[in-house]
Amino acid sequence: MSQAPPYVDRYDPGTFGIKGVDAGLRGLPPGEPERLGPLFAAMEPWMRYQYRSEALTSYLSGIERGAPRFAIMAGNEIAGAVCLRLNWLRGPYLQFIAVLPPFQKIGLGAAVLTWLEQEAKHNGENNVWVCASDFNAGAIRFYERHGFEQTAVLDGLIDTSIAEILMRKRL
Repeated sequence: MSQAPPYVDRYDPGTFGIKGVDAGLRGLPPGEPERLGPLFAAMEPWMRYQYRSEALTSYLSGIERGAPRFAIMAGNEIAGAVCLRLNWLRGPYLQFIAVLPPFQKIGLGAAVLTWLEQEAKHNGENNVWVCASDFNAGAIRFYERHGFEQTAVLDGLIDTSIAEILMRKRL
């Protein structure tokens, strides 16, 4: 199976304790960005922004120091993806998270947040950051349930008619 991607820095993929599901993270295997890009492009919020599948595929395929990309695993199946930006305002920024519909509502997103918080604390960081589109009320509620607070409104960041809500969890 795939090894951790290059430039993982201090964040190592691991396993999650979700009742009844063998879940965790691993490096995004070759070929998976090409499969996942079109699937994510058909989901909110990327569908609303009219992100092309090629753009998401390219992003998921990228290799950058300080910006690891992981597959979210449920058993032997890839259930989604998570991408980080490390060392961002004294903590990691959760740049991208997507869980495919068949794997939603089983705790994978919450497990990723718990893992990220534990990794950040282990590395002496003070914050975890994320943005959610203002129309994505479900995502905002999800992050707030996990201790994130709204810190700023970024009007027109991606689309001139939509604001992004910058959220922070202090550690």
